[in-house]
Amino acid sequence: MILVFGKTGQVATELQSHKDVIAIGRDQADLSVPTTCTEAIRRYKPRAVINAAAYTAVDKAESEENLATTINGEAPGAMASACADLDIPLVHISTDYVFDGTGTKPWSVTDTPNPQNAYGRSKLEGEKAIKASGSVHAILRTSWVVSAHGNNFVKTMRRLSETRDCITVVDDQIGGPTCARDIAQTCLSIAEQLIKDPSKSGIYHYSGQPNVSWCKFANVIFEQLDSKTIASPIPTTEYPTRALRPLNSRLDCARIQHNLGITRPFWRGGVEEILRDLENLNDKA
Repeated sequence: MILVFGKTGQVATELQSHKDVIAIGRDQADLSVPTTCTEAIRRYKPRAVINAAAYTAVDKAESEENLATTINGEAPGAMASACADLDIPLVHISTDYVFDGTGTKPWSVTDTPNPQNAYGRSKLEGEKAIKASGSVHAILRTSWVVSAHGNNFVKTMRRLSETRDCITVVDDQIGGPTCARDIAQTCLSIAEQLIKDPSKSGIYHYSGQPNVSWCKFANVIFEQLDSKTIASPIPTTEYPTRALRPLNSRLDCARIQHNLGITRPFWRGGVEEILRDLENLNDKA
């Protein structure tokens, strides 16, 4: 059995469709109280742990950095320590926000993190705590997560297309949209590989291809919706947010392919699946 922290998030929801997975929510393990994570792992004694839970309110984290750091930093550290004690692997989902977003070169796993907002700093603390634990682990940095669940860019664009002819969208932030379904499958694959070969422990990058701007991504979504809505490009300076967003979210995914045989997914097909799922959900409503 693989124990998943998180129950309602995008990746956690996708993980629950797989057999041999038990997902637990806040009622069983409250990440704001890290000791509950340790207790859950000791209680379930799983073959592996996947942490798909996190504090993800990027702008709100600017005023709640202590809470974000407890959830994103201390709790994963507690999970990793418990995994080390039981000699089981931990797969932890992290983010491109640990980097400062400068330049145009894809970020390598060997590049030095330099987060520019509270959320990024909290996630980096989690990475540090996991590495310090001595556990067998994979830190999986990903970006621009989308699915038919929760709040994400695809669902927002779909909703806006129903009432708007033109939407302004930033065009100078570049990254790889990544479908939660692909991330879930990748987490499970990594967990199984770490069980068999702990030497594969380390940091990995995983994002969809090709890299694209938010504006271009929006227009592909509208195209797939067969909508007449158009995304009009604006610079990030015209869309201010409380927390700074990285302009460069490109991730170099060479290590995950070389070490684990996992290739970057093409996000266009994944987005088509998401839109079909959303349509089916509407039909059932």
